[in-house]
Amino acid sequence: MSRAIKGSWSLVVGLWMTFLRLFVRANTVQYPDEMLHIPTGSKGQLFNNIDDCIGCGLCSRACPVDCIAIEAVKRGKEEEVPKASNGMKLNFHMLRFDIDLAKCCYCELCCVACPTDCLHMTPSFENSAYSRNDLIYHFHKMRAEEVAAMKAEAKKVVSYGIHE
Repeated sequence: MSRAIKGSWSLVVGLWMTFLRLFVRANTVQYPDEMLHIPTGSKGQLFNNIDDCIGCGLCSRACPVDCIAIEAVKRGKEEEVPKASNGMKLNFHMLRFDIDLAKCCYCELCCVACPTDCLHMTPSFENSAYSRNDLIYHFHKMRAEEVAAMKAEAKKVVSYGIHE
């Protein structure tokens, strides 16, 4: 077959396929009025149960894009050491636990590395925001004054994933 015949045949097949699509109903979802069902096990936003976080930093080290920032201070010797829900000791005061979802690639490696299973993916997938700063989620519970006092009192602040 000559090149002209092959080209013409390709054009006819393409036009025929387009013609057939004219009679098929469109499959458009009018988001956000209509939403598709999200399958079980799909990956959405990261969430950290800060009450169970031991401050080990394994999640930050496992993250390939450095979207998790952790700052922790070791508890004093005279302080009572609480336990996480799985029985592990909470040896650190969490000063900062931030996740930048603008950087997150949703690989779930941080969740796998977490020894207390406090970090997990939620089914929520809607991350729209007007500013990139609105995509940084802060999970610590301490006020700024408490954090400054703890840093001043502590001899060593353990930091992971902080690139400022």
